[in-house]
Amino acid sequence: QVQLVESGGGSVQAGGSLRLSCAASGDTYARSCMGWFRQVPGKEREGVATVTSGGRTTYADSVKGRFAISQDNARNTLYLQMNSLKPEDTAIYYCAAARREPWRFICPTSADNYNYWGQGTQVTVSS
Repeated sequence: QVQLVESGGGSVQAGGSLRLSCAASGDTYARSCMGWFRQVPGKEREGVATVTSGGRTTYADSVKGRFAISQDNARNTLYLQMNSLKPEDTAIYYCAAARREPWRFICPTSADNYNYWGQGTQVTVSS
């Protein structure tokens, strides 16, 4: 059983920074792909960033150059460093995990590919 617990959300002013953390436990083979997703009312859940067990990353165009995904060497903690935050970044942020198939070079960016989810953490950016 894979368990994911997010922390680090909160309220900041535009231009500020936050660092989200996701504590992961369980079968490491079941979480060889990990990622961050976000959702606001009335909109589809959006892929923000993903990382493979080998460190290959993807980013949504809207966050490139501002956000960075990383993980510790033991793959027990996933991070999302968020800089230059904008009001449109306001959302509930979720960490997610899935098994990366051997033929994939990067992790999938659609939420329906992930089968383990954290409870979510609220990020609010004010003007």
